[in-house]
Amino acid sequence: MRKYFETIRFVVILGLFTSTILLGMEYITNKKIEAVIAARFKQSVLEAHSLSYTQNNVNDIYEAEITELDLEDVTFYVSNTTGNITFEFSGGGVWGPISGIITLDSNFELIVNIIVLVQEETPGLGGIVAEDQYLETFVGKSMLPSIDIIKDAITLENNQVDSITGATKTSDAFETILNTTYSTYKTIWDNQ
Repeated sequence: MRKYFETIRFVVILGLFTSTILLGMEYITNKKIEAVIAARFKQSVLEAHSLSYTQNNVNDIYEAEITELDLEDVTFYVSNTTGNITFEFSGGGVWGPISGIITLDSNFELIVNIIVLVQEETPGLGGIVAEDQYLETFVGKSMLPSIDIIKDAITLENNQVDSITGATKTSDAFETILNTTYSTYKTIWDNQ
């Protein structure tokens, strides 16, 4: 019986020791992780506005070139030079969330840039939604009356983009995410 007590005591002490180390490491690294995430987001906003930066001057360039406007719990990132407006979008894809940032012209209509930051779609199919080559097809397209992702289109209108071959549901989800976010944020932007 004493042997079992010794074993249990050893396991409890070892568990407390390792848990304390893990919690301590989380406490020590948590602020650094948050700083890295914030810096990466700032880099994405700068890239969405086609602004050059280095690792050493990300914060300086961001502060000089971008104005953050908080309206109704939504943050808009406005270029001090062009007036282009960036905001975040997020929603459900087929296999997980799709989120990123979209930059529109100062009239809040034409797509200037779009970056997908997170997606969990099937690699090689729906995962194409995050590839630069696909996202570049959105540049210059109008969000009005809505962006339409069309399958097998021969000619595309100014608000239409070709869908991802083999990933129709991902294309539909991405279209819904963009249009829903745009509709909501356009109302907020217009009411400022």
